[in-house]
Parts: sequence; structure tokens; C-alpha cells
Amino acid sequence: MLKIGSITLSSPCILAPLAGISDLPFRMVNRSFGCEFAFVEMISARALVCQNEKTAAMLSTIPGDRPLGIQLLGDNPRVIQGALGILRKYEFDLIDFNAACPAKKITSRGEGASLLKDPRKLNELLKVVVNNSKVPVTVKIRAGWDETSLNARDAALYAQDAGIKGLFIHGRTKVQGYSGRVNYQAIREVKEAMEIPVIASGDAFSPQLVKKMFDETGCDGVVIARGAMGNPWIFQEISEFFKSGTIPGRPDIYDITNTMITHLTLCSDFHGEMIGTVIFRKFFTWYTKGLPNIKPLRDKAFHAKTKNQMINIIKELRTNRGTS
Repeated sequence: MLKIGSITLSSPCILAPLAGISDLPFRMVNRSFGCEFAFVEMISARALVCQNEKTAAMLSTIPGDRPLGIQLLGDNPRVIQGALGILRKYEFDLIDFNAACPAKKITSRGEGASLLKDPRKLNELLKVVVNNSKVPVTVKIRAGWDETSLNARDAALYAQDAGIKGLFIHGRTKVQGYSGRVNYQAIREVKEAMEIPVIASGDAFSPQLVKKMFDETGCDGVVIARGAMGNPWIFQEISEFFKSGTIPGRPDIYDITNTMITHLTLCSDFHGEMIGTVIFRKFFTWYTKGLPNIKPLRDKAFHAKTKNQMINIIKELRTNRGTS
């Protein structure tokens, strides 16, 4: 069980806000396999205030898509306050403030992980979010900017002082991005300093690695990010592993292709057939990771322009592996 402010979750595993990935179809597929709490894609406060149509579309949801979090990105108090005013008309359960994104285009604007360089500014921005939010507020940080500035503990304490209800931490520095080793010790130091829940992130690719995160850091929850890309079964597997100590067998080709068709259909219905099919191309790659002799079918998938074309390619996966 994981409690963040007024939110009580039966599962301590949370689906991350993945840029360009965490749309409504992706969230609903993962929820069907046991994901309880999910985030929409990271939302720019600036884009929201400027009434960007694409940003507004990211906030699309349905009643079954709950509980739901929004991760907000920004560095200007007035813009952030304006964005929070706009968000009041949307239904969601938590706001997470991003002080972790390592992308150069983000940090060059003073947003995301660049805020780790100035924990006092982060504190001030979080106070704006907390004071203007009707739902619990959390923050996402990293271990630090680089190996010479591992200041996650200090940043976390400044964040806690602002009144947040939980803290997410990725165990890598900004400079590392998503490569190199996860610093479990940095996460543990933050956990030991906090009076609020700490949810850890980094390399949660399997039930065993999720358990390692809990064991090494003492964290209260774990974020599932890249581990869920083309692998919604991970939530089911984690649940079973923590209940019985055993991991269910991996899905067979029939289960995989059925889920692919379901995901494709959701994409087509939500985005429109052509756009939905194009969006699904990257998911085809992730769903088929590790399958033998997959390159020819991947090449075909990346030229599919209609839902039926993509479905026929997916069905070829069954035929090639003797599944009817």
C-alpha cells in the first residue's frame, strides 16, 4: 500500500509520465494488466497557458483512467500559477512538478533537472504549486546534476519544506540521462531524510529489479517507466512476485499479438486511423523485442499506413511461430 496525501493506492508501483508515449491508449492497456496509478505525458506550463492544442489533447482522459496524475514542467511562478488555473477544469488526482527531465531543450530553459542547481528556487516554485492546487502535490528530482553535485538530499529537504506530499527520485544524475548505473545509495539517503513517501525510479525492468530497488533504498514505491514499453504484463508480474515469490510465465505469442491489436485499436480510435497507426509503429518494435528474425516484419510495420495493414502484419507474427 502507498499513501500520498489523500490518495491511498493498493499497489506501490506507478506508471511514469513518458514523453511521447503515455497517451490514453498506452495508459489503458497498462491498467488492464494491473497498473493502478498512471500519469499523462509531461505537461509544459508555458504550452498550457499558450493554449497549445497538442498539450490540451494530452490531458484527454475517461472515467476508467483513474487515479491519474499530471506532471507539470516550468520555471516561471506566474506561468505556473496560470497553468494551474487552467488545470482546475480537468479531472485528475495529483500534480507532480518536474525537476528531473534531463533533455537539453528543457534544461537550457532553466526547467527540469536544471532546478537541482538551485534548490531554493525549486522550493519557491513548489510553494506556488502547493498553494494553488486542490490535489496533493509531489516533485520529481534526480540524484543531482552530475557526479560532483549529488545534492538530492538537500533538494528533497527544500522540496519537503514547501509542503509537498511525496517525492519521486530517479537514481541517476542529469548528465547520466538514462545510462550508467542507478545510485541506490543516493535514493536511500533521501528516503532516510524524508518524512513523506519516497517513490524511486531507475531500471525497473523486471520484478526482481523492482524488489532490488525496495531492498536497496527502503523506498515506499517504485516508478515503472521504460519497463512498461511494450510490456504491460510487468504490473501483473510484479504483483504475483510480491505475493508468492514466483513470476508468471511470459506471455506467449498469442497473448502478445492480442494485446498489440487491442493497443492498436485504442490508438486508432483515439488518434484517428492514420495517425494512430503511425504512432503504433514504435510500440510494434517494443512489443516484439527479443523475438527471432523480427526485422523483416518490423520493416513492414514501419510502412503500414492503415489499421488493417498493421493488424495483418501482427497476425503474421502468429503464423511465423505456428500459432493460429
